[in-house]
Amino acid sequence: MGATYYLDGQMLIAMPTMGDPRFERAVIFVCAHSADGAMGIVVNKPADSITFPDLLERLDIVSHDQGIQLPEEVRRLPVQFGGPVETGRGFVLHTADYFSADCTLPIDEGVGMTATLDVLRAIATGHGPRQAMLALGYAGWGPGQLEHEIQENGWLHCEADETLLFDADLDAKYKLALEKIGVDLRLLSSDAGHG
Repeated sequence: MGATYYLDGQMLIAMPTMGDPRFERAVIFVCAHSADGAMGIVVNKPADSITFPDLLERLDIVSHDQGIQLPEEVRRLPVQFGGPVETGRGFVLHTADYFSADCTLPIDEGVGMTATLDVLRAIATGHGPRQAMLALGYAGWGPGQLEHEIQENGWLHCEADETLLFDADLDAKYKLALEKIGVDLRLLSSDAGHG
């Protein structure tokens, strides 16, 4: 077997045979991947029954009246299901034009992740990143687990881009990710590729 290839900054695409309903048709941005495991954020599933203004109010970042007055693009920012781990914790994936020295994890040259209220305040006041998505929770894998799931035909992967990360049309992201690597969903086999 060759050198280990880590998928930091890549997108995972769930195969149709994905047995876990939480990841059915999921597109996941891999934030960290090493011999110790992997961590990623689902980028195409809405969180249940919460809007971005609701979240800002619950966190006392804005009052109800201020929430109503937020710019349309901020009010429409979806709150997404980032994965089944720590679902009460928020993560903001964003373009690299926003950076907090103590709080932002640079994932690649174009994307960072910040998990503090400062980035939400910056977004609410118009001083945030050019593009951002907010997710509650994350997906996590133990050592070797993601590699095993890929080998067992659970995931495909492709390069990340801003459309896959930040586009508001969550339903379109699965098909877009597959098209990016030239895969027609109708032609995918449910059989693992082992001989």
